[in-house]
Amino acid sequence: QVQLVESGGGLVHSGGSLRLSCAVSGRTYAMGWFRRAPGKEREFVARIRWSGGSTYYADSVKGRFTISRDNAKNTVYLQMNSLKPEDTAVYYCAAARSPLSLPTRTDDYSYWGQGTQVTVSS
Repeated sequence: QVQLVESGGGLVHSGGSLRLSCAVSGRTYAMGWFRRAPGKEREFVARIRWSGGSTYYADSVKGRFTISRDNAKNTVYLQMNSLKPEDTAVYYCAAARSPLSLPTRTDDYSYWGQGTQVTVSS
């Protein structure tokens, strides 16, 4: 059973930065970050493969957010810079087991963290 434990959320002013962490127990193929803003659907943010480290980003965060992984620590990070009020959401890390999984498809992720709140004030 894969378990995911997130940390690092909080309150930050517009233009500020935060780094989220997701500690992973168990082996997976890739890790993703999603977010759900109040009153909106859960949306894809970023994804990284454990092997090779290839990444994929939503257009809304490209150039501002960076996903990375530390294979030795089994931990995935989401560095968020130039934060905007519209980035306010609960952020979830998720694990995909299959190489056939698509980066943005929620159903392709088998395991989810509990979520961590990120609030960006204007």
